[in-house]
Amino acid sequence: MQNKQTQQYNGYAVQPSAHRLPDGSFSSNLLLERADSERADGRYQFYSLDYFTSEEQALQHSTRWARNWVDTRG
Repeated sequence: MQNKQTQQYNGYAVQPSAHRLPDGSFSSNLLLERADSERADGRYQFYSLDYFTSEEQALQHSTRWARNWVDTRG
């Protein structure tokens, strides 16, 4: 199961996702795409940023992580 929702943040499309693991926990994942780039070099994928007991926690973590990543890259 994967839950996806796309948001815009400082020139990036932010798509957090959560994947249920066999033990019932959720993996926090993320896809970032630069709005001004049509090439693959503007696409960043991050898997298993951390693990959580709920899907909502995993999605929230992915969103926070994305904002921090975008903010620190300038």
